Amino acid sequence: MSSKFLLLGCSMMLAGVTMAQRPNVTISAGPGGAPAGDSSKKAPARTGPKAFKEVITDKAKAQKGFLNVYSLDEKYFLEIGDNILGRDLLIVSRLSKASSENTGSYAGDAINENVVRFEKGPDNKIFLRLVSSVTIGRDSTEGMYKNVQRSNVFPIAQAFPIAAFGENKKSSVVDITAFINGDNDILYFDSRRKRSVGISMMQADRSYVESVKAFAKNVEIKAVKTYSPAPPSGAAGAMASMFGASTTPVTLEVNSSIVLLPEKPMKARYFDDRVGYFTTRTLTDFDANPQGIERYNFIARYRLEPKPEDVEKYRRGELVEPQKQIVYYIDPTTPKKWIPYLIQGVNDWNVAFEAAGWKNAIVGKLAPTAEEDSTFSLEDASHSAIVYKPSDIPNASGPHVHDPRSGEIIESHVNWYHNVMLLLRNWYMVQAAPNDPRARKMEFDDKLMGELIRFVSSHEIGHTLGLRHNFGSSSTVPVEKLRDKAWVEANGHTPSIMDYARFNYVAQPEDNISDVGIFPRIGDYDKWAIDWGYRWFGEYADADAEKAMMNKWTIDKLKNPRLWWGDGESNRDDPRSQTEDLGDNAMKASDYGIKNLKRIIVKLPEYTKEANKDFTGLKDMYGQVTSQFGRYIGHVSRNIGGIERTPKRQEQAGPVYSYTAKTTQKEAFAWLNTNIFKTPTWVINNDITAVTGTDPKTVIGNLQNTALGNLVNARTWTNLLSAEDQDPAKTYRLSDLVSDLRGSIFTEATAKTNVDLYRRSLQKNYIDRLIALANPAPAPAPVSSGGLTIFMGAGGLSKTGDGISIAKAELRSISGLLRAASPTANAITKAHYQDILDRITKALDPKQ
Repeated sequence: MSSKFLLLGCSMMLAGVTMAQRPNVTISAGPGGAPAGDSSKKAPARTGPKAFKEVITDKAKAQKGFLNVYSLDEKYFLEIGDNILGRDLLIVSRLSKASSENTGSYAGDAINENVVRFEKGPDNKIFLRLVSSVTIGRDSTEGMYKNVQRSNVFPIAQAFPIAAFGENKKSSVVDITAFINGDNDILYFDSRRKRSVGISMMQADRSYVESVKAFAKNVEIKAVKTYSPAPPSGAAGAMASMFGASTTPVTLEVNSSIVLLPEKPMKARYFDDRVGYFTTRTLTDFDANPQGIERYNFIARYRLEPKPEDVEKYRRGELVEPQKQIVYYIDPTTPKKWIPYLIQGVNDWNVAFEAAGWKNAIVGKLAPTAEEDSTFSLEDASHSAIVYKPSDIPNASGPHVHDPRSGEIIESHVNWYHNVMLLLRNWYMVQAAPNDPRARKMEFDDKLMGELIRFVSSHEIGHTLGLRHNFGSSSTVPVEKLRDKAWVEANGHTPSIMDYARFNYVAQPEDNISDVGIFPRIGDYDKWAIDWGYRWFGEYADADAEKAMMNKWTIDKLKNPRLWWGDGESNRDDPRSQTEDLGDNAMKASDYGIKNLKRIIVKLPEYTKEANKDFTGLKDMYGQVTSQFGRYIGHVSRNIGGIERTPKRQEQAGPVYSYTAKTTQKEAFAWLNTNIFKTPTWVINNDITAVTGTDPKTVIGNLQNTALGNLVNARTWTNLLSAEDQDPAKTYRLSDLVSDLRGSIFTEATAKTNVDLYRRSLQKNYIDRLIALANPAPAPAPVSSGGLTIFMGAGGLSKTGDGISIAKAELRSISGLLRAASPTANAITKAHYQDILDRITKALDPKQ
């Protein structure tokens, strides 16, 4: 990567999601409502650039920055130095004031990102080009650099006539008034984002520019925009037309930051799927492979480099401070009692940066007030911040903005929604109340809530540093260690705070484990991930040069299983990589979890008691307990049909893919039979249902359906058939699963005993799921993949595979079983069996 290269295009991280940039740009109403750039109106004759003093008179207010800004008579001018022409500029737009009731958006929300360049055009114009694709050609004698240039022309998004040249003749002055007053998808909303927040046309007579401010590396444009509401589409639109859709306009304040990207991009580091980082958009390189192309990503990370005088100290292993510290400012509107905890959540990451050789690499600070610094703004894209939002959303998120050329994180805004405290209270009560008396009430003490806020702050800051979730981290911990007070308090219940392993629900009251062993913390994986991404290797010129070293280093470190990433956050087949789970054995961990839920459920009326309130809190927390039980069911179910993936390089021994062991799958099914297919009567609490109106049959039915849905579906069945094909002697086969399900769910028919209310519901639900697989609705059109045509059948099962055959055979087996059991059954059981037989008959022979 040391040779000069051409980067065509970009993609930004917006709210943690990669957004491809758009080449089409619309510019609508300018001052006075006239469309900007309207070719139907004859333009006045040009006289060419004027003298600087004629345009920028003594009355103009001047601001110096990388782009000088001048304001005069409600007009705004930019002075663009020749040294800025051709430089990459990142434009980040956020709402600085929002209309949450009408749009569902909040102050601080990012609404748009683009990379642009200014360049001189003919006829004394400055062009604004939108960088819109990602392709690389290296500038070398034999490279594809020039061909790539010719094949990827950046669209010209806007043309500005040069009003004057700078006094030194090394800059151009352009009038940007129409551009910033109008509605365009460079600075403001694009059409897709408009639809998402329910707005349409900008109303020019009710929109204006609040301010334009210049800084050393950024320009901040703040504009008030009023939009017409967008008419609803589809059925909602038809109803709105009948009854009159809202015509209330939506007024928002948008802050657009134009940020000068580094002239020399930060040295990039290639993404490696053995360590979890967010990345740039996939780059296509025409020169990396002499006989083809290469596609790859760079990781997203802040630029940390030692000061010149500290380079040798760093190389000797001494901790040094980076040239530029990572700073997160806390929104001053945040309730004061939570600010210290948010700051501590930021500062906690220093222990991880120390593993990478950095001292005081990151710090949290309260943002200065307007009185302390009138130039400071949280919307400024040169500042990272935790923004407090008065929202009922029970969540927080940590998006970031990065340089698409190198992955360098420019800034991040953590969205901190007020109602995240509700989520924290719910989690902590149902997972920790047996071990922590502070969790046994509806309103936690400030100290406890502060500690919970600190944990979430650390997790979200981890995302803004570039780290993705590590859902597999907790699976590396032996379950019994979670009950070992000394061990768990020393090591934590998961090696990563980036896991969704909220609190140690395995710990039992008799273990006497303190909150140190209950709470998540920055652990071994987090330290390794920061070390891997942020360690400075000045001896290597570029990402290519360090590639072999990084691979060898990674292979060596991953001999420690606690440093496993867990194959990311989207692998639905690997039972080791799950959310909200703990330990290396879901069955054992869930047994301990249920013991604690049984302790909690009988105490809920006491825990949720609040003076002068109804039973809504009790109903909600009862729902939280049953939801937690549902999570345990999900954790165990995922072991059946599991395919485990451990990313490797060719230098590493062993398989990448392997099937979950047969013994583990059979253990999982036995757990499901014991804990959910046999009616979990502990969930039924008459003291709760009598005052909340909750229907126990519905609750238990939903929980049983969770288990059935995880077992009786095309994905699980296909995985089981695939495993059987690979190693029939050592695998848990699909025929084993359906046989076990029949024996578990239709125990009464085999024993010729009557079926109770809960079990009748379970049996009908199971039959309906089997029927859906055996006799589905008409299949969609054939799917083409990799040159093959795949004919899909029942719920995604292949029509040429064995899944449909096994489903039909199982329906016939159950039919025979019920016919034999029916004569000795009581009236309701007999009617129940006949109903199932009718359903099976219709499914197997629709003409019936």
